[in-house]
Amino acid sequence: MEVFQLQGVSKTYENDGETFRALEDVSLTIEEGEIFGIIGMSGAGKSTLVRTLNRLEDVSEGSVRFYGQDLATLSRRDIRNIRQQIAMIFQSFNLLGQRSVLANVMQPLKIAGVPRHLRKEKALEMLRIVGLEDKQRAYPSRLSGGQRQRVAIARALAANPKVLLCDEATSALDPKMTGEILDLLKEINRTRKLTIVIITHEMSVVEKICNRVAIIDQGRLAEVGEVAEIFRNPTSNAARKLVFPSNPFDPSSKNNKLIRLVFDGLAASRPFIAELVEKTGKTVNILSANTKSVGGIGYGQMVVEVPGDEAEQQTIINFFRQGGLSVQEVNAL
Repeated sequence: MEVFQLQGVSKTYENDGETFRALEDVSLTIEEGEIFGIIGMSGAGKSTLVRTLNRLEDVSEGSVRFYGQDLATLSRRDIRNIRQQIAMIFQSFNLLGQRSVLANVMQPLKIAGVPRHLRKEKALEMLRIVGLEDKQRAYPSRLSGGQRQRVAIARALAANPKVLLCDEATSALDPKMTGEILDLLKEINRTRKLTIVIITHEMSVVEKICNRVAIIDQGRLAEVGEVAEIFRNPTSNAARKLVFPSNPFDPSSKNNKLIRLVFDGLAASRPFIAELVEKTGKTVNILSANTKSVGGIGYGQMVVEVPGDEAEQQTIINFFRQGGLSVQEVNAL
């Protein structure tokens, strides 16, 4: 079932007589129960896009539908009801510093008019889910960044939303804490069937947790699809810049090429470079290599330099492709 359906969404801002187009003709869908990533560089328009999902931003053109309802047609009261179903967490946590952890988690329930004894019971349940029940009497200033984000997640879950929007929710955290928060979100998605939308500028976040991803570039949708497929075979320049490993080397001669090889599963255990030499007599120069988990599946990628002769290049590329590897030219960037 489609949770969000965006059709031809554009957003224009006007300031002092000047017009700025933040979004341009974006169309995509987000399915119930998936973890969907929206990624782009700073200023790409991803935060504007996510704010259209709960109508914190009205669109200039196009439509945003939530479970089939066009948000632009709803009354203020209806929008308030919709927003109770769409929770958000942020990079800055947005906790109330003068209130305890428990009081912070109870706050949305208080606003919703839930009786106090039920608010406390529900808040404690949420703190158990995020592993912070023992911190209920603590204040945010005494917590680590990762703990504060866990409190923010507990608060977001308290009202039983259908969707959780995470706007750069791990950007202020170190890699270890980032991994813990992403693992927690993945577990919440699995156990509570909660649809999660992740807004980030870090491909590593998308690779670790998301099922599908939309890549936003200068307000436009550059590419959308399964994370594993985009990692294996990015088709847009914006996707390549995010997916390709950083490579500080240039070809050693102007006719040589740099190519990126991607392998997964059983292919990772095959000695492709040794087989290349043995079966074709051709050699390549390995410039960089790494492995990572993409959607829970192990992937590896390698950047190699191939000789300048076109016939040799084709022999090498064909060998790798026949072995089931994805091959793309890095120089094209």
